[in-house]
Amino acid sequence: MAAGAGQVPPETTRQAVGYPALFVLVALGALVPVIPTGALVSSAAVVAFHQQSLPFGVLLVCAVAAVAAFAGDLALYWLGRRGVRSRGGSRWLEALRGRATPERLAQAQRGLDEHGVLVLVVSRLVPAGRIPVMLACLLARLPLRRFARGDAPACLAWAATYGLIGILGGSLFSEPWKGVALAVAVTLLISGAPALWRRLRS
Repeated sequence: MAAGAGQVPPETTRQAVGYPALFVLVALGALVPVIPTGALVSSAAVVAFHQQSLPFGVLLVCAVAAVAAFAGDLALYWLGRRGVRSRGGSRWLEALRGRATPERLAQAQRGLDEHGVLVLVVSRLVPAGRIPVMLACLLARLPLRRFARGDAPACLAWAATYGLIGILGGSLFSEPWKGVALAVAVTLLISGAPALWRRLRS
């Protein structure tokens, strides 16, 4: 009777809600960096690791996260290009300028000159490295299509890296919440390490 009434198993329900929510949050996190997207991906990978759909669940988490990050990056780059083309700029371009120190921007520009769009892959894996490189691409007036060619593998590498952190957390603990706690702690430590190092140096 339950099957005839169209009731959905709890795991299927979680997946139907969880994957779209992951996509939306990661895409928004690419636009507005107040959401710890790396911790989200790692936590989702932990939960998928403990489900019976392994390894497809973890692979799906990484795929959804990569596509969402790519979509968010393209949207932010498109908005930034509108600011570069207009005389008065835009609030999106100014926001990008405010989040990139002159030193990091100069380093990103040198990397772009030497390695081209391949520097996007490294920038996605280095904490606080994405925005300076994106701003360097904008100031160099890199076409959106060329930016996308470099950003696609960058997003795949980023999603795979945080997915592996989630697999590590899931494999160490039998209870998912402990793996999620470890994955969140590791990702926050990775993202906060550069700022802490700069404060210690200053």
